[in-house]
Amino acid sequence: MTIIDTTRLSTGGGLMTRLLSIVHTVRAWNDARQTRRALLRLSEHELDDIGLCRGDIDRISRPTYF
Repeated sequence: MTIIDTTRLSTGGGLMTRLLSIVHTVRAWNDARQTRRALLRLSEHELDDIGLCRGDIDRISRPTYF
């Protein structure tokens, strides 16, 4: 009788893994873009209310990849 182990995960980095990585990267970039746009629309007073200044926007809205 032959036994096939189907519980091991593939570590080969197949096509699906690469596609999911691309999707994740695009989503992170889009989230960062939307965050930056929203923060840039706020007035100085509104930014101060949440404890930020204009100089913080680029650092905060930087996309995080993995």
